[in-house]
Amino acid sequence: MTTRVHTVVDSPIGELTLVAEGDRLAGLYMEEQRHRPPDERFGSRDETPFAETTLQLKEYFAGQRTEFDLPLHFDGTEFQRAVWTELCRIPFGDTVSYAELAARVGRPSAVRAVGAANGRNPISIVVPCHRVIGSGGSLTGYGGGLPRKQFLLAFEGVPGQLQLG
Repeated sequence: MTTRVHTVVDSPIGELTLVAEGDRLAGLYMEEQRHRPPDERFGSRDETPFAETTLQLKEYFAGQRTEFDLPLHFDGTEFQRAVWTELCRIPFGDTVSYAELAARVGRPSAVRAVGAANGRNPISIVVPCHRVIGSGGSLTGYGGGLPRKQFLLAFEGVPGQLQLG
């Protein structure tokens, strides 16, 4: 079993806890995030494997990066990993509905299951679960809280009037 380590970095949306499994990013958690594992599961504190992740996050929040290029480790079911992989294909500044995401993973009738997998995304921001919205443009369900989702989408310049759902 690979050892997990973590560090904490500041961001415009609060402190972010980064978790690595070996040399791959396995977690990016916000303060008070729903489904955040207990801190003892993050391993010891060690900044060593996070230089590139920290740099790319700084570039993202400075408006200089629209895609992340990091090695990731998804710890979840096959279905969850399929949803999280598909999330990575949603471009910066774009959104999809939960129904559209379900269709993209080949399970058009599994909208609720897709929503649950989206909500358990362990690598927020880098795996952009904030880009999934409800039908009609409503902002529903975000593990980091709807104000953060609204901030991230506005930051990315998502067009239209998104309403808290």
